[in-house]
Amino acid sequence: MIIQHYLKDVKEKNISITKTIKSILREAKTLNKKHNCFNIITEDLALEQAEEQEKSPSGRLAGLPISIKDCICVKNVESRAGSKILKDYEPTFNATVIQKLVDEGAIIIGKTSQDEFGFGGFSTNTDNIPKNPFDEKVSCGGSSGGSACFTQLTKNPHASISESTGGSIANPASFCSVSGLTPTYGLVSRYGLIDYANSLDKIGVMTKTTEELFPIFNVIKGHDKKDSTSLNEKPSNDNKVKKIAIIKEAFEINPEIKNQTLANLEDYDVISLPLNKKYSIPTYYIIAMAEASTNLAKYCGLRYGQTLPLQGSFNDFFSEVRSKYFTKEAKRRIILGTFTRMAGFRDAYYLKAMKTRTLLINEYKKAFKKYDVLISPTMPILPPKFSEIDKLSPLEQYQMDTLTVGPNLSGLPHLSVPSGFIGKLPIGTMLTSNHLEEEKIINFGEQIEQRN
Repeated sequence: MIIQHYLKDVKEKNISITKTIKSILREAKTLNKKHNCFNIITEDLALEQAEEQEKSPSGRLAGLPISIKDCICVKNVESRAGSKILKDYEPTFNATVIQKLVDEGAIIIGKTSQDEFGFGGFSTNTDNIPKNPFDEKVSCGGSSGGSACFTQLTKNPHASISESTGGSIANPASFCSVSGLTPTYGLVSRYGLIDYANSLDKIGVMTKTTEELFPIFNVIKGHDKKDSTSLNEKPSNDNKVKKIAIIKEAFEINPEIKNQTLANLEDYDVISLPLNKKYSIPTYYIIAMAEASTNLAKYCGLRYGQTLPLQGSFNDFFSEVRSKYFTKEAKRRIILGTFTRMAGFRDAYYLKAMKTRTLLINEYKKAFKKYDVLISPTMPILPPKFSEIDKLSPLEQYQMDTLTVGPNLSGLPHLSVPSGFIGKLPIGTMLTSNHLEEEKIINFGEQIEQRN
């Protein structure tokens, strides 16, 4: 049942909200044993919210089950961003996006598993690794792996609120064959998000089909005074796609993925984005790691995060706490990010990366003067086995973001749409539009989905 049909049945009282929530909670607990979709299932909260809605359904999302990526704060529910250092942290408030959902009648069913603080493309940098719906030996993608995994597996109406910094919505959406929308930067409030990189983080949505994205997106978007980066602009209502282009460099990949992606397209031009091909990966990782190192500085065992007995010097204490509770990947990003911000290196790396980012944005803007939607495969590879990921160096893992970091650096809305299978494993097509033109990619995404 698609979300729109379910919401209509709830409004007309043709379906029991409580029965639906009990059904999806049973399903979540069963699937979690096999696939590790959730860090925590909020059974008591969900049943309480369901009973209230059953009495008097109200709101645009009345009775709709929603899962939440672990890095988004839910009041009185453990929200640890996949990290041991935030174990048992229960926020005293809801993130703005959560409050909007609850106010419109949505039911929170749990916090989904992810890479620690969003650091990864395979959801393996955590103690609760989600397993792909199509093959348990294969990655769900990252960092929103649990969100995509459960969205694909559930047979109940459901949407997942997730987050992207460099591709963390599009990547797992592709690997799990669901639709994942990453909105324009600033269009959805980040208040209550446990940050990875402030100038890059974006909260978005995953649903089983592209058609189902609209009701959720329409609720969570909008200006928020609590978020200084929140846009006070409305997205465009123009959903007409007159001219599309594929990005030449993005198709210099696995021929099977290339051919499958192109098979779903008609009447397109070919354009080149040479600056993005050459500079997007180094630019992204310099900026993201620099911002991550500052955001994670507060988790030192005094005011925030897990702690240990206070002994020795402050440096020794901080080092012991952070060494124990951060993963290897988090430590790597802190060290690299701190290096790029140091005196003597800031100009050479961080400031140069910020200038390059402007060049990449301008390259996209030039393309959007002629085209409504730019198209590429979402990922350059099929979902890999965990045994294959173990053999990749950190640099090789970072290169997997080559198709997704450009739109993220530029703050552009993008959508990964399910686009068929190669063998038993899914692929996705990524659609990118100009700022505030989400309706164009959702509309065009529905067309692609119908061709599969």
